[in-house]
Amino acid sequence: MNILILGSGGREHALAWAVLQNPKCDKLIVAPGNAGIAQIAECAAMDVNDGGVVAEFVSENAIDLVIIGPEAPLAAGVADRLREAGVSVFGPSAAAARLEASKSFTKEICDAANAPTAGYGHFKEAEAAKAYVRTQGAPIVVKADGLAAGKGVIIAETVADAEAAIDDMFGGSFGAAGAEVVIEEFMTGEEASLFVLVDGDTCLPVGTAQDHKRVGEGDTGLNTGGMGAYSPAPVLNDDVLAKCMDEIVRPTMAEMAKRGTPYSGVLYVGLMIENGQPRLVEYNVRFGDPECQVLMLRLGAQALDLMQACAEGRLEEAQVTWADDHAMTVVMAAEGYPGSYEKGTVIKGLDALVEDSFNVMFHAGTSKSEAGIVATGGRVLNATARGASLQEARDRAYAMVDAVDWPEGFVRRDIGWRAL
Repeated sequence: MNILILGSGGREHALAWAVLQNPKCDKLIVAPGNAGIAQIAECAAMDVNDGGVVAEFVSENAIDLVIIGPEAPLAAGVADRLREAGVSVFGPSAAAARLEASKSFTKEICDAANAPTAGYGHFKEAEAAKAYVRTQGAPIVVKADGLAAGKGVIIAETVADAEAAIDDMFGGSFGAAGAEVVIEEFMTGEEASLFVLVDGDTCLPVGTAQDHKRVGEGDTGLNTGGMGAYSPAPVLNDDVLAKCMDEIVRPTMAEMAKRGTPYSGVLYVGLMIENGQPRLVEYNVRFGDPECQVLMLRLGAQALDLMQACAEGRLEEAQVTWADDHAMTVVMAAEGYPGSYEKGTVIKGLDALVEDSFNVMFHAGTSKSEAGIVATGGRVLNATARGASLQEARDRAYAMVDAVDWPEGFVRRDIGWRAL
């Protein structure tokens, strides 16, 4: 089959890598891709948020399945446009993608579904938001209501910090995403992610992971899109997983179907777990990044079979086969991230890396220039490895990090510390 993946990050490199492990894949195109993806697949330049452009490309290239990686094309309705054209697509409709595109919509759905989540307020102007914060006290969480590329969440330690975050958001620091804000109770516990494939009817868990959102070691500093992840997440044991599915995922999916917007695709379930009780932090409507990298390394070839079954509404007959293994990814980021950082710095040493089914360097923000591979984003590389134990996976991942010559980059050295 001919497959098109939309996206250009580490998540899409991982998806491409997994798809290519499956002999079903005859041809793979990634749009727009990056320098790492270009080493394993054909890359095509196009506006992936324009459904008409994507549909035309699909028709011209006899594509059998489209896998949509990032949230922006989903929110823009690209999956709807493709389905209208009779194309098999992995990813939810724009209406269902509101679970990520609008924090207040998700809270409304959770209320209707009785799904346990943080207490909250939803505000369209700053003064009311600040008054709510003063009533609730701190620590408290301030979120931009819309899509902010994983950065629109501020954990405010004081009321003054929360008020400053509110001013920032309404002042335009997150663009249109911050035109409305959701202010949430600060939940304590251990955070983890559950990934579930949904085809409108069946909900199939396909893996757990734990991300490291803060930029600094010991989970300090600013929130980022993620500085590393590992899978599986020990805190998501069988008992907690069953509660997640019964109390959060299935009721939410039932509520979506009841509203005439059934969900199809992967559902990222961000959780806070305390004393064995999970509560929802957020939904994302795509694979997490960098969690996707560890999941794909563990799933391998079966990832394509699962995504195809999901797209075709056949999840009831699908099953996941897990090896008794662990995987870790360490994000190599540009110095200064998540603030301002230099672009175009040269990365050396990548050619010497030995990659196999246990060690892969996924590219997240790179391009090729005359000088070689250069950094074009904040999060640039994902050193990803698996092993019989988390420690073995960790050792392999950091060995890859240490083999790269990139003085302008940095990593967290404590990925996996909660489990280890």
